[in-house]
Amino acid sequence: MKKNKKLYINLGLLSFFIWLLIFSYNSSKRKPENVGELLNDFSWLHQWPKWLDLPLMKYINIAFKKLNESYGWIFEAINNFLLWQLMTLKNFLILAPWPLVVLGVAVIAYFASGRKIGTTIFVGVCTFFIGFLHPIFWTKAIETTAIMLISIFLCVIFGIPVGILMARSERVRDKILPVLDLMQTIPAFVYLIPGIMLFGLGAVPAIIATFIYAVPPLVRLTDLGIRLVDKEVIEAADAFGADKKQKLFGVQLPLALPNIMQGINQATMMALAMVVIASMIGTRGLGDEVLLGLQQLNVGRAAEAGIAIVLLAIVLDRITQSYGETLQARNMPIKKEKK
Repeated sequence: MKKNKKLYINLGLLSFFIWLLIFSYNSSKRKPENVGELLNDFSWLHQWPKWLDLPLMKYINIAFKKLNESYGWIFEAINNFLLWQLMTLKNFLILAPWPLVVLGVAVIAYFASGRKIGTTIFVGVCTFFIGFLHPIFWTKAIETTAIMLISIFLCVIFGIPVGILMARSERVRDKILPVLDLMQTIPAFVYLIPGIMLFGLGAVPAIIATFIYAVPPLVRLTDLGIRLVDKEVIEAADAFGADKKQKLFGVQLPLALPNIMQGINQATMMALAMVVIASMIGTRGLGDEVLLGLQQLNVGRAAEAGIAIVLLAIVLDRITQSYGETLQARNMPIKKEKK
């Protein structure tokens, strides 16, 4: 049965490829008047023939245009919702006194790291130095952080359930893995184009592009974390009569939580990598300062903004990674001391 299934799949792919060749030839404006010319003149073998051109760009543009015309109200609703979330979070952080923000970040780092004083002080100093580099960087960093937090929130909402589905079904996993490969290999600039077409310029397409770019590591590590749960633990849960829901929330997710937190950490770092790229479509933040420094050939301005981005990355990395390490330490079996 498996051999026949693979044979049918291969035949289907071959038929699809032949159809693509015929379709590209018939739709080309530069094709020969008749097929006989191809047999008389073999110059098309030396250079790629102009008539062998798949008109993918044309149909993608048409599809996006129809999508926007038919479902524009949906994208407008998504745009308004994300923009409302962004403005609410950004205004709250900007209006809050900066010492309170620094203290709040330090408190989060303190509990996330398992009450480590060294990590807490280090995170607090890095947060302080973002504004200390230049007063404008404080507001820019808050704008960048607001965009990142919403993007990471979307990654968690969509990434963890998809990772759970992959871990529980091989069929789903085989279908989603190529999609994740595609999302990670397509250049980040490409994500901005459909975002602009559907949502216009500004922060919302940056959030969507950041989400698409950053979610694959979280999906993969969630899938990996659940798969790495000891089979003996699963068998013990089955022996106690636990159903699938109880096993997932009572056994698999708690044990996979360190891997999931590592996925959130990786998603956060990848989201921060989109800061400068997103500034090219009118997104305000620290990336905007880097872009202005490059446009003006102002090395000092670009360097200062780059250092501010590094400090923000250190703060976010320390908090998420320390929390993952704390969870891992809690889940490790306690070793009995030898008397």
